[in-house]
Amino acid sequence: MDLVTVDIGGTHARFAIATRAADGSITLDEPVTLHTADHASFQTAWEDYRARKGGDLPRRLAMAIAGPVGDEVIRFTNNPWIIRPALICEKLDVDSYRLVNDFEAVAHAVARADQALFLHLAGPEGPLPAEGRLTVMGPGTGLGVAHLYREADGSYRVSATEGGHIDFAPLDSIEDAILARLRKRHTRVSVERVVAGPAISDIYHTLAAMEHKSVPELPDVEIWTMGMSGEDSLAAAAVDRFCLSLGSVAGDMALAQGAKAVVIAGGLGYRLREHLPQSGFASRFAAKGRFAAMMERMPVKLITHPQPGLFGAAAAYCQQYGDL
Repeated sequence: MDLVTVDIGGTHARFAIATRAADGSITLDEPVTLHTADHASFQTAWEDYRARKGGDLPRRLAMAIAGPVGDEVIRFTNNPWIIRPALICEKLDVDSYRLVNDFEAVAHAVARADQALFLHLAGPEGPLPAEGRLTVMGPGTGLGVAHLYREADGSYRVSATEGGHIDFAPLDSIEDAILARLRKRHTRVSVERVVAGPAISDIYHTLAAMEHKSVPELPDVEIWTMGMSGEDSLAAAAVDRFCLSLGSVAGDMALAQGAKAVVIAGGLGYRLREHLPQSGFASRFAAKGRFAAMMERMPVKLITHPQPGLFGAAAAYCQQYGDL
């Protein structure tokens, strides 16, 4: 069975053809990435992709969208597109579709990905638990959080959450200073303000102020680049601090959800794959007081699939239409 799978964010819309084999495995062809700013609507982007594929597409569609998907009209924060789910079949000439939140799609990807696609970050080595609840979270432009529940018979359920908006709890004087800086702009500071991509700027400037250094206002991506390459020691310290805070938040999410394991995902999570194992992420993850011993026994992995949104949207479609 073939289907079109799409992952739509504010800047890019990614398309691929997914194939589900007889054994249930899912593969993707080479994805096509289109800039949302280059197209007036999702329908015109769809028509562009269809033309690139020779004018003919499968009549099944899976879509992952960066935002809530339950409204009659879906609007995007960072592009002018709108999608009306009731008109999808008519406008796109498809027979069936599945529409999911982008991080819900990532959790589906975690459920279906081969164990070889998971990088060990903390806790005991070995595969992820085959049964029970897993916390799935990842930093990007925001902080996505979902949970995945695996049944003993191999089936699973996924729930999207707004866990990225729980309150931030600082653990040391540096995080106190980061919180103080953020409170000047935000009445309430959520964890997303500290462990999502844009947070690196506030962390960087907080560290600079603590050392009485004057640093220029730089784009977030430039600070990340300087920090991850090690060319700037203050930016590198900001990346390390980010990893510490991410470990704390991941541990909190696992406790709140009653998880047996945690999977880190997201575009930024993937970029940090070489930094997280060498940082204080693992010690912060386990630093939960009376529950420290339990947290040390909890495996933490990072999914390395190059297109978890596309793969996960296809998996969500297969689940709904009789795969599992």
